[in-house]
Amino acid sequence: MPQQTLSIKPKAVIFDMDGTIVDNMEVHIETWLIFIRQHGLNMDRDSFLDRMHGNLREIISKVFEIHPDDPKVMELGQAKEQFYRDTYRGNILEIEGFTHTLRKLYDSGVQCALATMGDTPNIDLVVDELKVRPLFHTIIGGHQVSQGKPHPEIFNMALERLGQKPDDCVVIEDSISGVESARNAGIPVVGITTTHPSEVLLDAGCYYTIDNYSNPELFGLGHL
Repeated sequence: MPQQTLSIKPKAVIFDMDGTIVDNMEVHIETWLIFIRQHGLNMDRDSFLDRMHGNLREIISKVFEIHPDDPKVMELGQAKEQFYRDTYRGNILEIEGFTHTLRKLYDSGVQCALATMGDTPNIDLVVDELKVRPLFHTIIGGHQVSQGKPHPEIFNMALERLGQKPDDCVVIEDSISGVESARNAGIPVVGITTTHPSEVLLDAGCYYTIDNYSNPELFGLGHL
């Protein structure tokens, strides 16, 4: 699929978090793999990545083969996420140009939302470290939806909170399940190439891809 124009100016932009505003997916993956080994499972990287989609409850249920309603699921999930936060804290760096772009969107009247499968402590870690909380009109975490990406629930919730139609918004995503989730909600997607190369994201349904937020054509914001 060829790239289309990047200069369209939406009424709202919905950002994923992990891999989209911070390049932290390797930290997530490595802490998952260590945590899994610590709990006696022998799972290679590819086998884990096949299960790494959905919200925390869904991932834990698939990895440890536990019923999603078992209390052990969230006990394990919270322990893993605490391990991730302890590892990542102090090492948080935004993807180039993100905060500047977010502020320009906000100042130009474009609504901004965060829609991530992360839970409240993970969101707080990133959003407060980057000091961008006031620039988001709404923030939605995976703990607030019953079905994770690629189900469209989280993006449908964002649309409802923003009061916008799908065609008036753009989602920025790094993962294939995230792209599918946004497309299932009918929202155009810009892919960011932290996790997958441009051609993979375009094939998944993105109309454009970026490497970071320094592109001067991004959403018609002019020179960044």
